[in-house]
Amino acid sequence: MNICIVGIGYVGISNAILLSQNNAVTLLDIDESKVKLINSKKSPLNEKLIIDYLSSGNLDLIATTDVKSAFENKDLIIIAVPTNFDPDKNKFDTSIIDSVIKDISLINPNALVIIKSTVPIGYTDNCTQKYKIENLIFCPEFLREGKSLEDSLFPSRIIIGGSSEAAKEFVKILLEGASTKDIKVIYTKNKEAESIKLFANTFLAMRVSFFNELDTYALENNLSSRDIIDGVCEDPRIGKFYNNPSFGYGGYCLPKDTKQLLSSFNGIDQELMHAIVQSNKTRMDFLVQKIINLGAKKIGIYRLIMKEGSDNWRESSLLNVANILIESKVKVFVYEPLMSPLDVDRSIKFVDTLESLDQQVDLILANRMDEKILKYESKVFSRDVYGDN
Repeated sequence: MNICIVGIGYVGISNAILLSQNNAVTLLDIDESKVKLINSKKSPLNEKLIIDYLSSGNLDLIATTDVKSAFENKDLIIIAVPTNFDPDKNKFDTSIIDSVIKDISLINPNALVIIKSTVPIGYTDNCTQKYKIENLIFCPEFLREGKSLEDSLFPSRIIIGGSSEAAKEFVKILLEGASTKDIKVIYTKNKEAESIKLFANTFLAMRVSFFNELDTYALENNLSSRDIIDGVCEDPRIGKFYNNPSFGYGGYCLPKDTKQLLSSFNGIDQELMHAIVQSNKTRMDFLVQKIINLGAKKIGIYRLIMKEGSDNWRESSLLNVANILIESKVKVFVYEPLMSPLDVDRSIKFVDTLESLDQQVDLILANRMDEKILKYESKVFSRDVYGDN
């Protein structure tokens, strides 16, 4: 097939690599620097598997900033652009998707259009009516930070918001590109597919919040979090995974998706969804107070990325902690080699080396421990009890 994918982010690049193994794929983005990197077989993202696949040269993949040429004569157009949560409107900002669908309706209205961006429940069907595009389908992604291509090649499942022949054809090319054939495919309607995405991520946020609140209790009562978690998770219904305490759930998806799902409950009785959103703020406020009580006047932060192998610091829990500390008149220094000082509030001081961080601060915060920070362990405050993501 002749395919266009809109958006050179984790979802866009991962799907482009998956599909360009057997199809001609064009990546479209407004960022010329990303387009040039893709056309030079280089990755704009710091994910090893993506870097390896792009450099191999075995993909039928190009990139462009030209909308008209990207959409013309394409059988399939996949939308993978960001949808940030707008707190003023209390919902996702879908303006970029709206603009893309409008362009498609004018340039290539007969193409099969797949939305992979996370959207409010009901959005896809509303767009079908508004823009008169018949083949508009929502197909969510379930990608982990730092392992987005791996999760595309070995998906946990494929959720597809339609059962038409066009939808089945799209599933077929996904299966052709995957590195495993034992993949569960679930056909639903668009609204159900949109719901699956939001409820799945909110459940993950709930699990993070549960073990964080367990850790909060242990801290307040001078108990071993690890011993409690080990015992709790031996129950096979709970499982020994996704249970490592942290400063709070962060990254691009969980904070915004939980808020969008809570917004979708408008007028419907619930308690849990609100608690999941509130719990994250409560956790960060609790740990900030613990940190302040330690008496450190200068605090360092080791890495703002959420997990190993990722270069994503959007909605980082430690970045939120840093901002709360600054409001409390604490000086904050950050070591994050993947980040520019221009990316955040100028109140945060950046250092170039771990040695410099150690020299300038009384305490170092680390969401996750690794070999580099272990050297300074006596000065580190972390809630990482397992040493993994």
